[in-house]
Amino acid sequence: MHPSDSLSSPVEVSGFAFVVGIDIGSQSVVYCICLPNKRLLVKPTEVPNSRVGFEALEQHLRQLTEPPQRILIGLEATGRYSENLYQFLHERGFRLCLLHPQQTHQFAKQRGLRAKTDRLDATTIARLLLSGEARPGYVPDELISTYRELERLHSQLTNDSARYQNEIQALLVVLFPEFVQVFADPCRPTALGVLKRYPGAQAILVAGVEALTLTLRELAPRHYGRRTAQELVRLASQSVASSLANSARALSLKVLCDQLHHTLANLAQVECELDHLLAHDAGASGLTSTPEFGRKTATVLRAELGDVTRFQRIDQVVAYVGLDLQVRQSGKWKGQVKLSKRGSGRVRQVLYMAALRSLTLPTSAFGAYYRRLLARGLKAGDALTAVMRKMLMVAYHLLRSNETYDPTKVGVLPGPVAHLPSSGS
Repeated sequence: MHPSDSLSSPVEVSGFAFVVGIDIGSQSVVYCICLPNKRLLVKPTEVPNSRVGFEALEQHLRQLTEPPQRILIGLEATGRYSENLYQFLHERGFRLCLLHPQQTHQFAKQRGLRAKTDRLDATTIARLLLSGEARPGYVPDELISTYRELERLHSQLTNDSARYQNEIQALLVVLFPEFVQVFADPCRPTALGVLKRYPGAQAILVAGVEALTLTLRELAPRHYGRRTAQELVRLASQSVASSLANSARALSLKVLCDQLHHTLANLAQVECELDHLLAHDAGASGLTSTPEFGRKTATVLRAELGDVTRFQRIDQVVAYVGLDLQVRQSGKWKGQVKLSKRGSGRVRQVLYMAALRSLTLPTSAFGAYYRRLLARGLKAGDALTAVMRKMLMVAYHLLRSNETYDPTKVGVLPGPVAHLPSSGS
């Protein structure tokens, strides 16, 4: 079960007249209706995953002659596939329970329900609700949903950018390896502009000094001109570039440069939106006032932790992020103590980078905490994991209290258990 599922109380079905299980696919929705005594009233029925299907489902539910508040509907959190139907039913007043897929999987596994079809899944969801074991998942509000959408888009574009840059540099090795003698970073705007028009040593030789000079003056008139053009042509004339598949590789380089250019422009737009979101979010002020937390760290923490008031204890936050300890043992055998690494890997990743950053800041309270742990005999990896946990505790406190970051309070918050295992990232 996902760590977040344990944060809420089980759903009590005694006050409902009907229980509905819904399985959602990309094209269709399958639902069944049960009575509180677990008798199947309506067998699994399939409708389109569209307004026509939603309205057919609503009409069927209205025919039960019970107010929407007396009808409990369970559906799995299947990303964007489930969002439209969830909002449709929520706006009409039905009681909804969003379930983590792992919850239904574990329930079916425990009861030996090995077969998996859309019709059986709808019935399994209804049975889970009727069992009294179902725990509703967290449904983020407008602000947190916006953070999640923008942050995940930012991560995707960042990964795309890194991939394009690696491919461009790899192509330059065979098309014009000497190019980096003029432009140390071939993925900077001016260098990209040159490579988009003249993708390789052969293209630069064909273009000549005059055309290159005009291009450079257009791209960066204050920094580059005829002298740079002459140097590029000289290097191109002496290049050891391979002539194998030159035209195909030149096209690849041109396309990749264009892709990177647009990706970087889109990335800048997303970063602008994130900056605006953080600047107008009073709840994030504590995170942004923490020197060790950059934009990426603050947005990931805000997006992934969501409404922190749903956590009753600090150990729930630690477990939610997967920084809690897990021991594998059987009988007398006891395995190594490791981090569970459940929950949000995004949070663990940004905390790891923030912890490393704190070690380079002379005045960082987290860096001082790390050095104290080393002095007490903790290994470097264990101490870094401890810093990650401490950062998570501070972030939770700041989000819950809306206070501004105070480095003197870092040591006051409860610390991690000694001899923590190394986390990696």
